Amino acid sequence: MKYLPLKPTIFIGNRQRFAAEMQPASIAIFVGNDEMPSNGDALYPYRQNSDLYWLTGIVQEDTMLVLFPDHPDPKYREVLILVRPNEMKEKWDGKRLRAEEGKTISGIGTVVWLDAHDALLQTWIHLAKNIYLDSNENDRKASLLQTREYRFIEETKKRYPLHQYLRAAVILKALRAVKSLEEVEVIQVAIDITARSFMRVMKFLRPGIFEYEVEAEIQHSFLSQRATGPAYGSILASGENACTLHYVSNNQECKDGDLILMDFGAEYGGYNADLTRTIPVNGKYTRRQKQVYNACLHLHQYAKSLLKPGITINDYHVKVGKEADLVFQKIGLLTKSDVKNSTPENPAYWKYMYHGISHHLGLDVHDLGPRAEPLRAGMVLTVEPGIYIQEEKMGIRIENNVWLTKTGNKDLMKHIPITVEEIEASMKKLKS
Repeated sequence: MKYLPLKPTIFIGNRQRFAAEMQPASIAIFVGNDEMPSNGDALYPYRQNSDLYWLTGIVQEDTMLVLFPDHPDPKYREVLILVRPNEMKEKWDGKRLRAEEGKTISGIGTVVWLDAHDALLQTWIHLAKNIYLDSNENDRKASLLQTREYRFIEETKKRYPLHQYLRAAVILKALRAVKSLEEVEVIQVAIDITARSFMRVMKFLRPGIFEYEVEAEIQHSFLSQRATGPAYGSILASGENACTLHYVSNNQECKDGDLILMDFGAEYGGYNADLTRTIPVNGKYTRRQKQVYNACLHLHQYAKSLLKPGITINDYHVKVGKEADLVFQKIGLLTKSDVKNSTPENPAYWKYMYHGISHHLGLDVHDLGPRAEPLRAGMVLTVEPGIYIQEEKMGIRIENNVWLTKTGNKDLMKHIPITVEEIEASMKKLKS
């Protein structure tokens, strides 16, 4: 790992929170992600299962976790299962965790090797009435690929058909949405790395630069600050490319007079930042660009004012949408007739803002969290309204990350330039 070791108290606290929600006489078993092949004998960079990482902090293939709070022997109430280090494999692929290293990272006192765990696991399951197994219940899940966790579910049910099975994901969805202070501190590190990278890009940007050169500056800045890398595929969309929400080609020239929409964030310690700024390639907004940008910034500030415990994501989007209808009329995008003739299923503002305005943020960029239930203090969400005017070949999005408090929220990106005046002044100063 490139990042500095995280406090094991993060993962100790997460396990305690999960164990407190388990039914009596229950065992919970979590498995790591597969190593995914790309082509030939190559593998994609390894990415740990987010639930397992949230509970252990371990980023290594063939990892498992067993939680059994009611086990009669205290040393088996938390068990970390690791692959046994192999001298030949380590010569090829690098060092694997030793038992003491696994204990230090996770705060778990008992480590068992994977090649010796089967008999122990059978004994533990025989003592339990219920078995919690994990599955991917992210609402945005889009792949039907049968991952290791689903294969493990099938294998376990075949082997132990008379136990009662429970969904770990139900507990994790509620718990992972509410971040501890220690988790927010790690997210803030990722945000600060992202902020410094944004300042670097503002200094670097000028007409004639290609989008991929901007991406290279961001990547260099991330890695030089101990980030694992980008939290997701960086979007560097100049000119009309900004009207494509997930534009990742990043291969066009940044031209004088154009804006560039930059949506990027660093990953640090498994946690992610998610920033979007739309800035002028030449350092100066035109009158129309400024008008649309300020309209988007108004929606950003309005949306942020609504994000507090008690509101639901669905209700929040409805309120922001109504404000967008008014704002879009003021800047000449919609008429009163457009709004009057629209429906809740097809609101008028969708023509120029065709995506959601907020999502949960954490170990996953689109993190686990409720949509229909009221938001709670401790959740971290993005605020990212956008205005996309294809006929003007212009797209603007402004995104910050906020942490919900008991009475409102704290903007974790408040130190990053956001207004027209701040951005223009920063670009001028950085280039002088």
